[in-house]
Amino acid sequence: MAVIQNSALRTVKEYSLITVGILLYVLGWSLFLVPNNLIGGGTTGVASIIQYATKGAVKIGTSYFVMNAILLVAALFTLGKSFGVKTVYAIILASVGLNVTQGLLPDEFIQELVIDNGKLMSTIMGAIMVGCGIGISMAQGGSTGGTDIIALIVNKYREVSPGRMILALDAMIILSSLFVPSYTPSGELVPFVEKITTVVYGFILTAVVTTVLDMCVAGSKQSVQLFILSKKYAEIADAITTELHRGVTVLDGKGWYTKEPTQVIMVLTRKVDLNLFLRYVKAIDPNAFLSVSSVTGVYGKGFERIKTAQKKIQKK
Repeated sequence: MAVIQNSALRTVKEYSLITVGILLYVLGWSLFLVPNNLIGGGTTGVASIIQYATKGAVKIGTSYFVMNAILLVAALFTLGKSFGVKTVYAIILASVGLNVTQGLLPDEFIQELVIDNGKLMSTIMGAIMVGCGIGISMAQGGSTGGTDIIALIVNKYREVSPGRMILALDAMIILSSLFVPSYTPSGELVPFVEKITTVVYGFILTAVVTTVLDMCVAGSKQSVQLFILSKKYAEIADAITTELHRGVTVLDGKGWYTKEPTQVIMVLTRKVDLNLFLRYVKAIDPNAFLSVSSVTGVYGKGFERIKTAQKKIQKK
């Protein structure tokens, strides 16, 4: 019963954090970037270009949802069920939020907080909120979709780094804004010279978002190794495999003080899941002995993928 309750609480916690992350992401765009006609990468960047070009007739959230819906269908056929319910939830929430939050805050507040502080400060503040929002969502298994999906589809058929692919797509999206007319919220056409500076701000935005995102997600990528000694090792091993969906290795050992044989459970998992593992073990055997250590890299199913230069070697 305690294990089931922990699982339910974990699900509630994950969706709550995804909601907070998406809220930060949405506010970063609606509060700091859109009022200054700033652009960025990804599907949100394309959606912002469309909104500026249509004088606000097509809101960011609308085109953002349409593009991500198409990409999700493509991902379903090419990648399988790689993007689950959490991603769909995040995309729908972001689509609604990007439309609803625009215009909610008073113009005087926007003028004093955003416009008067200049585009550079707005770019940095918006990028911090967007990066934190994406990072929080990704750490809980959610995703805002967009160019991430395109990069993974291309990576499946070509040896192209997803990171490089996303960077290239973002650069193309930002530069494309030079060739599309852009109008301010008041309906004035943005001069071409000002659009050049907007492109520069777009690259700054992308750089800051990437930096903040890496800082937020770095902790979730770290792995730990657990050694668990318990007389109820079979129950603990079964719980880890069936409830936590992690592989378990049971090693034969011998307690040198007691001279009695014992079994040692070895598990590798993400650092963010460590507290949940400890709660599971404690619920089954409060007297279990555990050892936890950080590992520099874990490769294989459920962790990082080993990338080799096999194709390059064959060509040579």
